[in-house]
Amino acid sequence: MNVTTDIVFGLELDQPARGEGYRVNVDALHLSRFARREGRVAKHAVDLGSGVGTVGLLLLRTGGAARVTLVEREPSMVALCRSNVARNGVSGEARVLEGDVTNPELLLDARADLVVSNPPFSPEGRGRVPRDAVRHAKVGPLEPFVVLARRALAPRGRACFVYPATETVRLFSTLRASGLEPKRIAFVHARLTLPARVVLVEALLGKPGGLVVEPPWTDAGLGPNR
Repeated sequence: MNVTTDIVFGLELDQPARGEGYRVNVDALHLSRFARREGRVAKHAVDLGSGVGTVGLLLLRTGGAARVTLVEREPSMVALCRSNVARNGVSGEARVLEGDVTNPELLLDARADLVVSNPPFSPEGRGRVPRDAVRHAKVGPLEPFVVLARRALAPRGRACFVYPATETVRLFSTLRASGLEPKRIAFVHARLTLPARVVLVEALLGKPGGLVVEPPWTDAGLGPNR
């Protein structure tokens, strides 16, 4: 696999060359910003399906988390993630864990204040089987990511996801089936004149109700369009 080194919001990241694997995209940037709460630093954040480590490393860089665990199953991406941790000088604050989210023994003692995840967007068996590495990385079930997020969370922890806006109902029902209640959402649009592209969701352990819908976000603004 060929690799490029790119600068992303001050991070120096090794990642697969174009067409050879899943690269950093705008959804990771949205997720890291959405998960970061003003005046609140997560003592321990977990990134499920971390890829090359972008979201977790951005949380460290911007003060959203003091320590992160980056969970990734693909050996080639694990190697790049470890390289990026060392390259950005955060080996003391970031741990890279090679593992599959379906493993019931994974993260049993995590007690995370924050879990973030950019899970596969396309369930297995829906549509054509992808032939290239980029699309293949985004095919798989949602449920294991939600179940593991629930298991890794401390009682007052937060779980933040980015998922296709067209699948918002499915994400909500999957969260609730695992005991997580959506409490804050934001829809992201390529342009405000277009339908929402993805949804950002923050879920907590708790009772239904109290959902906050933020003003729309745009890709160009990388945040709320105020």
